[in-house]
Amino acid sequence: MANITASMVKELREKTGSGMMDCKKALQETDGDLEKAIDLLREKGMADSAKKAGRIAAEGVIASYLHMGGRIGVMVEVNCETDFVAKTDNFKEFAQNIAMHIAAANPSYLTAEEVPEEELNHEREVLKAQALNENKPEHIVDKMVEGRLKKYYAENCLMQQAYIRAEHDETIEDVVKAAIAEFGENIKIRRFTRYEMGEGLEKRSEDFAAEVAAQVGQG
Repeated sequence: MANITASMVKELREKTGSGMMDCKKALQETDGDLEKAIDLLREKGMADSAKKAGRIAAEGVIASYLHMGGRIGVMVEVNCETDFVAKTDNFKEFAQNIAMHIAAANPSYLTAEEVPEEELNHEREVLKAQALNENKPEHIVDKMVEGRLKKYYAENCLMQQAYIRAEHDETIEDVVKAAIAEFGENIKIRRFTRYEMGEGLEKRSEDFAAEVAAQVGQG
């Protein structure tokens, strides 16, 4: 069997717009033959997902999910092109799974483009200081910072996060592309909100000295 490299997967992905794992599997099944892999993806209806991704998606559902007895709640809007697809159980299940992922992975943003520039600059400064403190040569520090920013995106941006239910190394972006192929329509995660009980509130803390004094006074 041919050795399937990351560059081969990347090339196939760029040519077809298919998900990373779909490209890898297609190359494995065709023993690394790029043209045959393209044909295989086309036969499976996956190679035109990039074109479908440009179409308007104005239908869909708002899925909700409660976790830990209601301590975490999520609402997410997932769009498709037609009301027909929006009403199918498979599409509703897909949206529900995205809501469950958001509850578990706690993303702050939908995409990397949504991260405020101010926050990115702060993160770069922190990562640069870390690299310099590790005594890394200055000429490679900037490259290291950009590399570590990818990890930041993977932790904080929904589309770049590793899907919690994936058996392989799939991101939410890969999962959406697979859904486009499955449903034959453009699928978009438009927005989400995640609530966590008590988030942002200052927890009440008793003054220990005052509590002891009160107990002594009562005695």
